[in-house]
Amino acid sequence: MASVMDSVNQRTQLVGQNRLELLLFRLEGRQLYGINVFKVKEVLQCPRLTVMPKSNSVVRGVANIRGGTIPIIDLSLATGCKPLADLKNSFVIITEYNTKTQGFLVSAVERIVNMNWEEILPPPKGTGRDHYLTAVTHLDQQMVEIIDVEKVLAEVSPTSEAISEGVVDAATHVKAVKQHVLIVDDSSVARKQVSRCLQTVGVEVTALNDGREALDYLRKMADEGKRPADELLMIISDIEMPEMDGYTLTTAIRSDARMEGVHLLLHTSLSGVFNQAMVKKVGADDFLAKFRPDDLASRVVERINKVDQGQ
Repeated sequence: MASVMDSVNQRTQLVGQNRLELLLFRLEGRQLYGINVFKVKEVLQCPRLTVMPKSNSVVRGVANIRGGTIPIIDLSLATGCKPLADLKNSFVIITEYNTKTQGFLVSAVERIVNMNWEEILPPPKGTGRDHYLTAVTHLDQQMVEIIDVEKVLAEVSPTSEAISEGVVDAATHVKAVKQHVLIVDDSSVARKQVSRCLQTVGVEVTALNDGREALDYLRKMADEGKRPADELLMIISDIEMPEMDGYTLTTAIRSDARMEGVHLLLHTSLSGVFNQAMVKKVGADDFLAKFRPDDLASRVVERINKVDQGQ
């Protein structure tokens, strides 16, 4: 237990400092890729894979790891490149996204680097709409590409965006029309998922790409004499974002008196004890793992009713 708590304390030192740790890896070729260490459970040599009939073509098979059956996704094939050929000498990065565990097959794993989110930049303009990048950075004069894993997973195993009957009643839907929610997420897939969910609830939605954009948006609102807490029902923000992460955005909002009272929900594919500790430390109002339409809609409905009651 002591070692777990030491690890929590160590990780939470990055909170509010706009920093992250990237695990660097390669697919085919020399291109470097990165994944946030928070999403990595372990890295191991590719185990024996069992092919599952009728599974998605990018799933090379399933593996029995630590008593659980985990799908192994060929990350090269999933992003439009050729499949990895040498499975015997490949590696699997076991990750947890959106409360689900899966392995990503890669050809080589390099090292972990500590970086500032300000060094993580949006994909270059001109890359089009069909790319699989959520961000890029530079290290040792080489570009590191950060793959939009949420897009990969949405294609491998699509998530329903429908809200169950009864989550939003007619009276709440009427009240929702007067409300405005700010969404902040660097993944185009996540922005669309959340936007469609909230539009079903009935609220007006503004979607921005990262924490820096969101903070500029809020500061402009405050500079115009508007009180963000009065203008916005709530902010729903991802944690992992280029230029400024959700933790740092939260810290900046809480340190600006003009933004007092803003309700902030951190909505992320990251999960676990580390994030609960971090959310508490930076002062967010709530935390929700992606992507559960009913849960998200319920949080918005709860907020609408509280505001309607003057709470």
